[in-house]
Amino acid sequence: MYLIVGLRNPDKKYEKTFHNMGYIAVGDAAEILGAKFKKKECEASVAEAFVGGEKVIIARPLTYMNNSGRAVKQLMAKYKIAPENLIVIYDDYDLPKGKIRIRAAGSAGTHNGMRSIIGETGLKEFARIRVGIRDEEANIPIIDYVLSEVRKDDYQLFADACRKAGEAAAEFAKGTRIDLVMGKYNA
Repeated sequence: MYLIVGLRNPDKKYEKTFHNMGYIAVGDAAEILGAKFKKKECEASVAEAFVGGEKVIIARPLTYMNNSGRAVKQLMAKYKIAPENLIVIYDDYDLPKGKIRIRAAGSAGTHNGMRSIIGETGLKEFARIRVGIRDEEANIPIIDYVLSEVRKDDYQLFADACRKAGEAAAEFAKGTRIDLVMGKYNA
């Protein structure tokens, strides 16, 4: 069983912000896997897919970003998800806008949602897909930037990046080893 989680802030006012890249990307993953978000459980909106007889849970935490770990911890416990079958998609200020980077493990970096997940689960050894959001021209504090809306002229760039992240997560959930997913999408 696999768990794909896309981080975000739940309020409508944050819908078009940089901090919601994970939310958008898991929507793409759900579409690729033929799943619809139909239920709420474990502080998350959840979709279920079946790939080769294997259940895939796709989740969008309903908590604020800084508490994302609560939902991930509950989902992992409920569905008995092994750490090697968890993948988290989120925005990353440390990567240039529109780039994606996949890693098999790591630290939280500057991301509070990832700090929450690592803090709640005690894990660092799980896959993650980072969607780059940094704009070299933006000269505002990180907290203000991640909560600001994506500029209209950048919309397609981010839509494409989220789609690519969703495709990578779907491939992982289909049983492709994370190193192979990394080799394909980090190129």
